[in-house]
Amino acid sequence: MSTQGRVAGRVALIVGAASGIGRATAVLLAEHGATVWCSDLDAAGAAATARSIAGKSAGLDVTNEANWESVIAAILAEHGRLDVLVSSAGISFACPVSDMTVDDWRRVLRVNLDGVFLGTKHAIRAMRATGGSIVNVSSAAGLRSVPGASAYSTSKAAVCMFSRTAAKECVDAGLAIRINTVCPGGVKTPLWRAMPFFQELIAKTGSEDAAFQAMLAGQPAGSRFAEPDEIAHAILYLASDESRFVTGSDLVIDAGFRA
Repeated sequence: MSTQGRVAGRVALIVGAASGIGRATAVLLAEHGATVWCSDLDAAGAAATARSIAGKSAGLDVTNEANWESVIAAILAEHGRLDVLVSSAGISFACPVSDMTVDDWRRVLRVNLDGVFLGTKHAIRAMRATGGSIVNVSSAAGLRSVPGASAYSTSKAAVCMFSRTAAKECVDAGLAIRINTVCPGGVKTPLWRAMPFFQELIAKTGSEDAAFQAMLAGQPAGSRFAEPDEIAHAILYLASDESRFVTGSDLVIDAGFRA
């Protein structure tokens, strides 16, 4: 691992590190010198990521405040500081508004929004004395309506506004804590596997790659889904001093989806 990396010497907590964007981010930050803690509801998956980068791991239910307090307390006890939090845990759900249950709606918002609130709250408390960078993963779907994904889009739009407000509170309080979001377009992650329509596409097309390609029907030639590491590089920028003048911003990474 690099000792001259862009986040060398930093202590980072990556939430959702078992797979997808979270795993790619944990690997990249470790390559750039950070001490990385990997957390996820999938504790075994987080531990596997941690082993691959000589990091630490912890199970974490992002909707449980006591879990957040325990994980951050363990980091502070071992390192005395938390420099970076990346909240990339999330769930997706597709259903017309008229068919959606209240439980469906609340489940999506609990994970995607409440989890970001709790992480940001406790990271700010941990970073007050030393400063730091919080990166919350939103989505381009939070910036442009996506019919059939109202709960998901609403949760991600709220993540953007919440993050901007929390960032301004830190500025007003004179804290050296930056809070930003990344807003990816379509990314090839395991999140899609939980979607019944995607499983149907796999059955119809014969593979995940073919299913992703089928979803691009009608898009301009050359369109594609992003790879997780392409989003991870944007998160690395926001975690590093290169973005020291950036806070309260939404970094859109969507190949022009919302242009």
